[in-house]
Order: sequence, then C-alpha cells, then structure tokens
Amino acid sequence: MQIHLEYFASLREAAGKETEARDTAASTLRDLYREVRAEYAFSFDEANLRVAVNDEFVSWEQALRSGDRVVFLPPMSGG
Repeated sequence: MQIHLEYFASLREAAGKETEARDTAASTLRDLYREVRAEYAFSFDEANLRVAVNDEFVSWEQALRSGDRVVFLPPMSGG
C-alpha cells in the first residue's frame, strides 16, 4: 500500500526531506515508524513521539490504510 509521510523538525533533517510517498507492507503505525527509523537512523523511539493520521492524533497500534497521511511529531522546543 502507499501512504504519505510528513516529517518535522529533527526528523525532517535526518530524513533529508519534508514529505514522501512510501510503499510499505507495515500493518500498524508502530511498524511503519520502525521501518523509516531504520532507514533514516532517527534517534527517537515511539515513546518520545506523537503520531497523527489524516490530521488526528492516534495510537501507535492503529492499522494503516492505503492513502493515509501520516505525521511523526518529535518533541518541540522553543519560544
């Protein structure tokens, strides 16, 4: 299935891109994050991130569907 990923802050820097369309066999968001984490060497584990699908925060165990827009959100700092 194909999903659309968006990366922010340090994840964007590590991936070297803001967005990507990705073919994946991952069944859950946790599986998908582990897939991209291995590829881009992200330093955060799931416990330190929020995840949203189609503009709604969701559980890491949520099943993926083709066409989903997934956003991984690292901790933010600043003022």
